[in-house]
Amino acid sequence: MKVRIDGVHKSFRKDKHQQLEVLRDVSIQIKDGEFVSLLGPSGCGKSTILNLVAGLDSPSEGSITVDGKQVNGPGTDRVVVFQQGGLFPWMSVVDNVKYGLRLKKISAKEVDERADDVLKMVHLSKFKGHFPNELSGGMQQRVAIARALIMDLEILLMDEPFAALDEQTRIIMHQELQEIWQKTGKTILFITHNIREALTLSDRVLLMSTRPGQIKKTFTVQAGRPRDPSDSVLVHIEKQVMKELEEEMEKVLKEELGDDYRFKTSAFRDRNRDHMGDHI
Repeated sequence: MKVRIDGVHKSFRKDKHQQLEVLRDVSIQIKDGEFVSLLGPSGCGKSTILNLVAGLDSPSEGSITVDGKQVNGPGTDRVVVFQQGGLFPWMSVVDNVKYGLRLKKISAKEVDERADDVLKMVHLSKFKGHFPNELSGGMQQRVAIARALIMDLEILLMDEPFAALDEQTRIIMHQELQEIWQKTGKTILFITHNIREALTLSDRVLLMSTRPGQIKKTFTVQAGRPRDPSDSVLVHIEKQVMKELEEEMEKVLKEELGDDYRFKTSAFRDRNRDHMGDHI
């Protein structure tokens, strides 16, 4: 198993006397080359799980292993792509992409070749000399993905990388990420609020409960690639996911508004039929 999360709990200290429990008894197994998405309500701990796998934080209880080795910090087998690309504004596209290789013992020729390869993969070869402020949001995220790919690490951890993009750009990025994943065979853990995004990209979608986050249900997506969101298989799974999410959303709203609150699911579905799952 490539990534194994066993019985993980995570709490953060709110103040001197209180702990905020974010994750409770989370167990996940991810196979080599698998694309897995975590989906759930805001605050359920999706990004916390990604940070734990990345080695940016430690679990309160439980264990996380990659290729059977305990994760005790960031490693040379994992790389993270965040929602904001974090590009250096004073560097060109190609220099941003090369940045991660600066301390590796690699010849300048090989660095240039690898940069050319990944820029071609994300369709930015013509923009290698441009600077971040000359690029659209989607192009900046392509640079961030290229910067991760050039490291040629086995596991790609993506924390809502397309959340800030408009719908049209997001659709294009979905197509490109699928192509990249199929070419490279990377193991991908992807965080999202968007149902359609998760179903379009993933082999499996893990639906999380409200805080403290647990894995509520696993959906296996058996559909061909590249995927069309209107595919009957995806539409069927989307309805199942939406039903489960509505239950979790009602829990959140009851906690905020009182136990007598009832979530109007039919009204929600009618209002969101064309954009089901966005921003949840």
